[in-house]
Amino acid sequence: MYLTWLDSNSWLIEMAGKRILLDPWLVGSLMFGNAAWFFKADRRTPHQIPENIDLILLSQGLEDHAHPPTLKQLNHAIPVVGSPSAAKLVNSLGYTEVTALAHGEVFRIPDLLEIQAVIGAPTGPNNFENGYILRDLVDGTSVYYEPHGYHSSAIREFAPIDVVITPTVDLKLPLIGTVIKGQQSAIQAAQWLQPKFIIPTAAGGDLSYSGLLVNILKTEGSTDTLRSLFTENNISTQILEPQPWERTKVL
Repeated sequence: MYLTWLDSNSWLIEMAGKRILLDPWLVGSLMFGNAAWFFKADRRTPHQIPENIDLILLSQGLEDHAHPPTLKQLNHAIPVVGSPSAAKLVNSLGYTEVTALAHGEVFRIPDLLEIQAVIGAPTGPNNFENGYILRDLVDGTSVYYEPHGYHSSAIREFAPIDVVITPTVDLKLPLIGTVIKGQQSAIQAAQWLQPKFIIPTAAGGDLSYSGLLVNILKTEGSTDTLRSLFTENNISTQILEPQPWERTKVL
């Protein structure tokens, strides 16, 4: 298994002989509703879009997971698997092979790969997006991904999982509270799934930010703090910190 962190929530996962583009933001700026005054992120270093993609996997329909300019540029013949809100978006863009996964549903590439949707982060009243469990049916390795650190207790039935991709720091907003759950949530995921590795996501390694949201967001915790908490809780899981756009062999 190889993982390439493409910054923010974006990943290239190579497993079961397939190249899976996860929550890609690869071109242009990242904004919500084109409101640059509220939030804008840009890449300091431009990169080429990865080639030979076999599948696009989208956890949410929001711009930081289903980035419209990126999805417009990618080949619309690439199969897409996503949450219902993400599937609605890519259908509107003209993609020809789209599978919407509700919680508990499974997408399969026979004898190679299985992707199961699990309950993910809340994005509105009574609306929960997707997390995913990916299993390589050839060598048995597995990945769990939830980009906001909202882990349903139901994931315990899938333990053990080899690799967990989830936030490792907390992001908080005044009056609202925690919007991305990192520290204690990562401990919970490690205890439930007993992974060999936890890998941080939802951070920005080579990005610049501007806008009102950036000024009021508060970050709490660090990878070093989490390592200490793992030691205190007798958790043997290793924390890996890949560099942006560096292909990393994990298993």
